[in-house]
Amino acid sequence: MIFAFVVSLGASFLLYRLLADKLTANAKAPTTQAVVATHSIAVGALIGELDVKLADWGGTLPPQACRTKEEVVGRGVVANIYEGEPVLNDRLAAKGAGAGLAATIPIGMRAVAVRVNEIVGVAGFVLPGMRVDLLIAGTPPGGNPREGTLQRTLLQNIEVLSVGQRIEKSPDGKPEPVNVVNLLVTPEQAEILSLASNETRIQLVLRNPLDTKEAKTPGTAMARLFGAAAPTPVAAKPAGRPMQSKPAPVPVVAVAAPPAPPPPPLVVEVIHGAQRATVQFKSTDKKEDKEKQQP
Repeated sequence: MIFAFVVSLGASFLLYRLLADKLTANAKAPTTQAVVATHSIAVGALIGELDVKLADWGGTLPPQACRTKEEVVGRGVVANIYEGEPVLNDRLAAKGAGAGLAATIPIGMRAVAVRVNEIVGVAGFVLPGMRVDLLIAGTPPGGNPREGTLQRTLLQNIEVLSVGQRIEKSPDGKPEPVNVVNLLVTPEQAEILSLASNETRIQLVLRNPLDTKEAKTPGTAMARLFGAAAPTPVAAKPAGRPMQSKPAPVPVVAVAAPPAPPPPPLVVEVIHGAQRATVQFKSTDKKEDKEKQQP
């Protein structure tokens, strides 16, 4: 019993020394002051003096962490900042950009509003931060009227910037029916989308945010839905082969019709008493007779 007591006492002393040395090492660990959020800050908010504070941060700070309050005060938030975490420079808009939706638009990009309804907006499941494809339906100019309405994919993998007046991402993903969504596009895509929204019907198609591959689709037409065969494409002429000119049309010479035969003479039988006589009169054209009668 005495031997067991001595062994347990020695083990307790060693454990105490190890814990004391570890606590002393942690107490002597260097700390760095960083700007942290005093509360959760949503996207689009403008950071004020009371939204952040300087605090000691043990360990290594992230490369984008801000060190002074002057770096963050007055800048807009482009990504959610949670309470107690360091404020990172890449989560803030540029100085002077302000707050709101405009501050969340990256340099060189544009935000285009698209009118939607419950069908176009995928039953309200199109939320900020999600990715969508855009389909258009209409009749192209100069198209084949037998095919009817054509539908094709116009743009793919487009980010939804805001839904209605909401620009922060939904943590639970609940549907929110709205009338307008803002899409993040390039200037060239903005021109295409603006024309398509005015001249065609637009349909949004929801896609997985991790699926960034663009699919090549041929599009479809109303005639193909009912089993009508697609029009046969015209075979292209081989390159370098000269085009053959069509022969000149042969002129058609009009042949005059033969003249009509003269009318038979008019025979009149004259009876005078017991005498009979036959008199022949030459028949003339009525038009010539009328001309002769005119003075």
